[in-house]
Amino acid sequence: MRAIALKMLAFLALALLGATAPARAGTPHIAPELIAESSAAPGGTVTLAVLMRPSAGWHGYWSNPGDAGQPLIAEWSLPKGARVGALRFPVPGTLLVSGLMNHVYEHDYAVLAELKVPADAAPGSALRVTGKARWLACTDKICVPEDADLALTVTVGQPGARDARFDGWRAALPAPLGSPARFAISGNSVRIAVPLPAAVQLDDPHLFVATDKVVDYGAPQAFSRDGDTVIVELPRGKFEPVVPDKLEAVLRLNGTGDGVSLEAAPAAVPSAGTPLQPAEPKAGLALLLLSALLGGLILNIMPCVFPILSLKALSLARAGESEAQARAEGLAYTAGVVLACLALGGLLLALRAGGEQVGWAFQLQQPLVVAALLLLAVTITANLAGLFEFSVPGFAGNGSPQGAFATGLLAAFAATPCTGPFMAAAMGAALLLPVVPALALFGALGLGLALPFLLLAYVPALRRMLPRPGAWMNWFRKAMAVPMALTALALVWLAWRIGGQWFVAALLFIAFGALIQLTRIGLAQRRGHEVGKWQWASVIALALLFDLLLPATISPPSQAESSILPTQAFSEEALAKARASGKPVLLYFTADWCLTCKVNEAAAIEREDTRAAFEKAGVVVLRGDWTRRDAAISRFITAQGVAGVPLYLWYPVGGGVPQQLPQVLTPSLLAGLASGKP
Repeated sequence: MRAIALKMLAFLALALLGATAPARAGTPHIAPELIAESSAAPGGTVTLAVLMRPSAGWHGYWSNPGDAGQPLIAEWSLPKGARVGALRFPVPGTLLVSGLMNHVYEHDYAVLAELKVPADAAPGSALRVTGKARWLACTDKICVPEDADLALTVTVGQPGARDARFDGWRAALPAPLGSPARFAISGNSVRIAVPLPAAVQLDDPHLFVATDKVVDYGAPQAFSRDGDTVIVELPRGKFEPVVPDKLEAVLRLNGTGDGVSLEAAPAAVPSAGTPLQPAEPKAGLALLLLSALLGGLILNIMPCVFPILSLKALSLARAGESEAQARAEGLAYTAGVVLACLALGGLLLALRAGGEQVGWAFQLQQPLVVAALLLLAVTITANLAGLFEFSVPGFAGNGSPQGAFATGLLAAFAATPCTGPFMAAAMGAALLLPVVPALALFGALGLGLALPFLLLAYVPALRRMLPRPGAWMNWFRKAMAVPMALTALALVWLAWRIGGQWFVAALLFIAFGALIQLTRIGLAQRRGHEVGKWQWASVIALALLFDLLLPATISPPSQAESSILPTQAFSEEALAKARASGKPVLLYFTADWCLTCKVNEAAAIEREDTRAAFEKAGVVVLRGDWTRRDAAISRFITAQGVAGVPLYLWYPVGGGVPQQLPQVLTPSLLAGLASGKP
């Protein structure tokens, strides 16, 4: 009781000091604003945000404020049949004031909630949402209780244009862990076991316990690892601690605010593993760099990289002509690959820092990027087939460092749809590490992708194994136009999947026009004529048409393909419901641009023996389609320690810890899991 009294006195003292704080009449120190993401259909839901903007030097509080404070509380006034769900808070920070630990926000933050629209709401009507918000605004010296009236009008109808800021606000929420945690109370300590892949680095971690009166918020937290489990040890609460039926918390992973939400049940917790030391990230980074290097090396034999191998093969064949030329091309090719990987990685990190939920190969989720790749594939196919010659950037002409550099850029860009062994953990960690080590991982990936070509350039014995240049190269060049043409066809299919039929029609019109113009240029070249300015002007006109016409033709994504397995669309709610059923669950994430995903689906998932085994065992199958950007999927796969697809998770009977399956599935793997013979 004495401890409780001390806590209350400290809190009241801060609040009473606020009475003497200078304040502008009618202007709160934290300004709230109620915002809706979009309009909403009758019976549907729309996300609301209470955007809190603290003045300089002031802060607000998390749902469990810690030793002192008060979070945002909202009392809603709604039309009949409408309701607002629980408030969801972003990952907070820590602030120690006079020995009291506070869970705070010292910057603008958005608290989200779901508004359910009445089913009988008339389309076109306005739904008035009002509420009373209360919170505590503090500095490190004073606190001021504040309140405000919230008001918003939501248009009832089909969801229209959405507020893009909500992507960033959702990104600030803790990602669902996806696996149950455990906690045990022994004596004066609370130990929590959090399942977290070993590849996920912890930089400045902190566990924010949402369940009140369990732990001492201000005490030091001890973190250790036991394989894929993080063990957190905390002293019990000072204020008449309780033993809860479950413990809810948010684990902050790093200093940039990434975190995961978890729910722990009472169970045995292993003893402390290897303590997290400052030196551990360095050792972990070395292993991740090696994984990225090996992952890039393996990309050379992955199906998604095969089309670019035709360009590399011609360069490798020319490498026997001169040792100096071979080395120059090897360095230029490596520079192109590494630069492209660094550029893609830097853009990925910048988008995520801005609140976008994106992952590896994110550019292939954009219809216009796919269109650019298709036009490039058509151009390269025409060049390899001999329809025209284009020595700059020299993809298939005579060897040059400039051509090798351009080929390296293209090779890296073409490799991005793939993830393979070793690579997934490295790319997943790159999304959680600080900028410099994260970029080092992307650079190591590029070096691994370029390594075979670089070794060939610098090891004469390897070059001597190549056939001598000769007339066969022209035949080989034309033969390699076939896989590039098949790549173009695959990109047409992908463009239809993510952009719709009108998008594909417009794109094929532009590609056909470009092909005709390139053929004319080739005819002029073979006759010894100089290519006229009007011919290049027509190419520029096609580029302008590409910019002006294509964006207007993009339509919503196509319907999912039919599946042999009875499959449900992934959502966190669907996963929770499936796990609560007590049945085994297969959760997999795929994308139409991921060739590895499609190979796995044909070889292991879309099979009659898999369907029969799943039907017998009652397996629930959830499928996450990442063909186009999906913030919920991005958050979930990031929480699993990976950066892209494919991702396969097997949840056993009874809701046990999920098993992350290999990225290359064998035909018997899934049927074996369903029958209890993994």
